[in-house]
Amino acid sequence: MTSSSRNAQAGFTGPESLSRRELLGAGLGALAPWPALAQDAWPNKPVHFVVPFGPGGANDIVSRAVAEATSRQLGQAIVIENKPGAGSTIGSAYVAKAAPDGYTFLTPAAGVITNALIKSRMPYEEGDLVPVVMMAVSPSVIVVPADSPIRDLKGLIAASRKGEGLNFATAGTGSTPHFVAEMLKLRAGARLQIVPFKSGSEGMAAVVGKQVDATSEASPVVLSMVKAGRLRAIASTWNRRIAALPDVPTAQEQGFPDIFIGHWSGVFAPKGTPEAILDKLNAAVNTALKSSELRAKLIPLAIDPTGGSRADFRQFLAAEKARLAPIAKAAQMRED
Repeated sequence: MTSSSRNAQAGFTGPESLSRRELLGAGLGALAPWPALAQDAWPNKPVHFVVPFGPGGANDIVSRAVAEATSRQLGQAIVIENKPGAGSTIGSAYVAKAAPDGYTFLTPAAGVITNALIKSRMPYEEGDLVPVVMMAVSPSVIVVPADSPIRDLKGLIAASRKGEGLNFATAGTGSTPHFVAEMLKLRAGARLQIVPFKSGSEGMAAVVGKQVDATSEASPVVLSMVKAGRLRAIASTWNRRIAALPDVPTAQEQGFPDIFIGHWSGVFAPKGTPEAILDKLNAAVNTALKSSELRAKLIPLAIDPTGGSRADFRQFLAAEKARLAPIAKAAQMRED
């Protein structure tokens, strides 16, 4: 049976009935390579954002809000999958080993950088995850019990130098609160005893219950407790004040510019994901972050939408790694 007969029997007629060999012979196949056509159609099924933390945290909140807004730009659903554990390495490794077809992405936090600084073994290589876009930053907020005599960073540092020092809760080795505590020790001379908890929420509850003297957590996590008068916020650790907590000065404003870190969220892809897909997702997320609807969701929660190019995100990550690595080394942060 000839190619034309087979096509006719299958119900294909006209120019479409030409075989691929005939198209290539005519030079037409080179005009529209099949893989390129598949990429141009991306996404033609739901996309998955893997959050390497449990539901309800700052990273999960940002990922869900951005996914919803970005799905409207792409015309396809974005499904959130929570894969927590091992300081975010379980979810990160899952995406690092996923097919680079544009349907599985990672939305991690600083652990994607800091885990390699504190762990002797990693389940994936650094280059296995490719930065796509930065979504948002939730500044850290240093808090104490609502009735604590400590009212600012100078008061915290002065109080820590009395007696045996102060107990400072963290969310575990290498967590952002841990880095805040070590910055206070190394850069400001505070005397702090690190008290690790399983999560930032547990550490915050310990401050409310006066089991520890202070902690630092992402702004959306502490916001309701501060506004309810159950915690006192004494400083934020970003380069500008938080719109939802305008009366809380930054550490820089209080004379401590080296106390600087945020709970940021970004999107990463498995190595080998086509450049055209990475660019298209970057553009879609940036458009979503500029929408008044998404900004109205994030900003009241003390989350700062960011965005930017892929190059911007790579530059930010390189700068953060260079800045945090000496702190991890000086503090002898080791998780293994």
